[in-house]
Amino acid sequence: MTALVTGALSLLCVSHLTAEDVKIGFVVKQPEEPWFQDEWRWADVAAKEKGFTVIKIGAVDGEKVMTAIDNLASQKAQGYVICPPDVKLGPGIVAKSKVDRLKLMTVDDRLVDGKGNPIESVPHMGISAHNIGKQVGQAIVDEIKKRGWNMDEVGAIRVTYEQLPTAHDRTSGATEALLAGGFPQANIIDTPQAKTDTESAFNAANIAIIKNPKFKKWVAFGLNDEAVLGAVRAAEGRGFKADSMIGVGIGGAASAINEFDKPELTGFFGTVLISPKRHGYETAIDMYNWITKNQEPAKLTLTEGKLMTRENQKAVRAEFGV
Repeated sequence: MTALVTGALSLLCVSHLTAEDVKIGFVVKQPEEPWFQDEWRWADVAAKEKGFTVIKIGAVDGEKVMTAIDNLASQKAQGYVICPPDVKLGPGIVAKSKVDRLKLMTVDDRLVDGKGNPIESVPHMGISAHNIGKQVGQAIVDEIKKRGWNMDEVGAIRVTYEQLPTAHDRTSGATEALLAGGFPQANIIDTPQAKTDTESAFNAANIAIIKNPKFKKWVAFGLNDEAVLGAVRAAEGRGFKADSMIGVGIGGAASAINEFDKPELTGFFGTVLISPKRHGYETAIDMYNWITKNQEPAKLTLTEGKLMTRENQKAVRAEFGV
């Protein structure tokens, strides 16, 4: 009986909401990153279409996340989408959202509980990290074969960041595809990076190259474009240019586009572009429908990407709304 009354009251409240009443938060962990800027941009497109308001907030740590949630409540938002700075904040974010009576959906990185398991009660739109990793690995295998390289002479720089489940899944997927394509397991060199940026990847890859002088050619993969660009720069510093290096990133960041636009080829061969359009636009629409129609989003939606190279970048970027 209580459940029926609660549901009826919820529907009654929904029925009185107009689009102008709806305020949706969109909280991201790195607001300066082009990926998150694009997510916000597409969320704004959804807001313009439907007539609601998007409140955009950057929250780089746990304290700022909690402040952001209170901020949204004080502005009378009804719900929010978040890419958390740390997935282990999950229990705290869920509890805080309930206290502030805000609907919660995650994007990109999925919240985990105290045991490290996904919090499946929170709707999530993420990236099929393992499958995207497999796309990276397959692209590398295809290019190795196209160039006629002897795989026994090729080293693979696997830039790892095991603290983040998404990073683990991406590099695992790439490794799986490499091995399936005949690449020797012994030639894959783990290069842990301290942070998920180009400088950390450069430092890690540089050490790997120095310690393995037997390899005549290199390939590289990791969490994102920055990881691979760091490895490519390190390889260049050791004399490995575009004809002896194949790096395939993930994300289609501005840094990747800049690499393609250089007049001369570099070791950065390609990137698997993922769609900020879906992650920004669709999550905002999902939250809007949840607030106004009581239509809860799917508990799990996973998106995939497409290999983008110097040759096809314009067509792929147009297709993905970048």
